[in-house]
Amino acid sequence: MKPPAISLEKITALPLVYRVTIPPEYEDENGHMNIRWYLAVFDDAGYPFAASLGITPEYHRQHRTGGFDLEHHIHYLREVMIGDTVAVYIRLVGQTPKRIHYLMFMVNETRGTLASIFECINSFADMTVRRTAPYPPEIAARLEALLAQHQALDWEPPVCGVMRA
Repeated sequence: MKPPAISLEKITALPLVYRVTIPPEYEDENGHMNIRWYLAVFDDAGYPFAASLGITPEYHRQHRTGGFDLEHHIHYLREVMIGDTVAVYIRLVGQTPKRIHYLMFMVNETRGTLASIFECINSFADMTVRRTAPYPPEIAARLEALLAQHQALDWEPPVCGVMRA
């Protein structure tokens, strides 16, 4: 099901978490970025988002924690070509003590289009037992503040409707 149209102005008002120019090795036989690389770009964008919350690789090493993606949904909306520059913006949709539900929007800056939307449920994890765990209070507070900002936006998040944190 195609998501509703959202203006680029609204999307680019969200936090920018990542920007990349698509390299030649991402090209497939159709002459555009292969679908496997969309997930790679969204995955790469997750690290600066986590770092903005204080969850860095060093944090994880020190506290023996990690993160697990539990579910994904990707809308492929417009082609991305080799050499295009894309930017990824994030919107938090929901939160529980152990999980977050968020959207990432891939904007093709070269072509001025929304190329893709990634929806994800991610959990915090205690790596000593390899199980989900509650976010530490300081990180939970940052997530709550970001969620409050995103819930105050004047547009509905284009969620698929089957995922919940």
